[in-house]
Amino acid sequence: MESSSPTVPFPLLQTPIESNYRVCTIPYRFPSDNPRKATPVEIQWIDVFLNSVPSFRHRAENDPTVVDAAIKAEKFAERYIAMLEDMKKNPESHGGPPDCILLCRLREQVLRELGFRDIFKKVKDEENAKAISLFEGVAQLNDAIEDDSQRVENLVRGILAGNIFDLGSAQLAEVFAKDGMSFLASCQNLVPRPWVIDDLDEFKTKWTKKSWKKIGEAVIFVDNSGADVILGILPFARELLRRGTTVVLAANDLPSINDVTYPELVEIVSKLKDQNGKLMGVDASGLLIANSGNDLPVIDLSCISPDLAYLASDADLVVLEGMGRAIETNLYAQLKCDSIKIGMVKHPEVAQFLGGRLYDCVFKYNEVINY
Repeated sequence: MESSSPTVPFPLLQTPIESNYRVCTIPYRFPSDNPRKATPVEIQWIDVFLNSVPSFRHRAENDPTVVDAAIKAEKFAERYIAMLEDMKKNPESHGGPPDCILLCRLREQVLRELGFRDIFKKVKDEENAKAISLFEGVAQLNDAIEDDSQRVENLVRGILAGNIFDLGSAQLAEVFAKDGMSFLASCQNLVPRPWVIDDLDEFKTKWTKKSWKKIGEAVIFVDNSGADVILGILPFARELLRRGTTVVLAANDLPSINDVTYPELVEIVSKLKDQNGKLMGVDASGLLIANSGNDLPVIDLSCISPDLAYLASDADLVVLEGMGRAIETNLYAQLKCDSIKIGMVKHPEVAQFLGGRLYDCVFKYNEVINY
């Protein structure tokens, strides 16, 4: 099933939304293109989704919660491949023309129709348990860095390293299946700066200014389970909490790939807090978890949950994290407050569009004056 709750626009989008907000970063087609003929970019991206089908089928056929999982997994593959091939012949089929949101939605729709609710549940639980056991050490490493500027760079590198755990990328899913991933090694092995979009130095300058320390509320749209949210996002959120900022973590309503969901994130945070409600010595009473109302690995900010809209209305900083939420969608989203779009480039097609390298990093910081 799809998320059935009512949705509203994210209150910090620049208005009017219709003329200021474009969800998808990469244009698959232009108004001058023939509506009945797939463009080269549409075909390229349909192929990206075709290439991911075997890893999704494998996860589905091993789902212990579904009767006859192997048969239904094969049906999923057949139906979804047929849809994708249809769109190559007629881009207006299946609700097209295609973009990254529609291609993701069709995949989730077919899985859910066949009874698959969360085919990545087992690997998510395993990775969450592993990352929870490492959280204390990562927090201590960050706390040991006395220089504010160096510490925030280390926290940013942690977010990017954690973002590698993404089973929606066919290549990374294959690497992960073979030998897993080491978080600390990933931190050290990020591609060298400057990254393809690199506003980190500007952000570090703002971070260390006294006026910026008064930031009252930050909203962070989180991405993947495991190292991503636990070793990447939560140490950054903890640092904001230490500075007196209220932090709202916005997580998916329903499962999609290995993205962390709202109920899972509530459970993770409760396990990390001590009996006094602290995260490794830092008061976490200002840490709120919200259901974003989203059910995909990408996000349309014009359709979020009313609860998140209420919590976010006065935020001073919005962080969108991950390739789906911060690069493939929302990279150019204009907000009424300061924003960070951060993630790792995990598809060659995205690297090509941005003019960067595979596994390059994006750290896009936009400051809004007099908001």
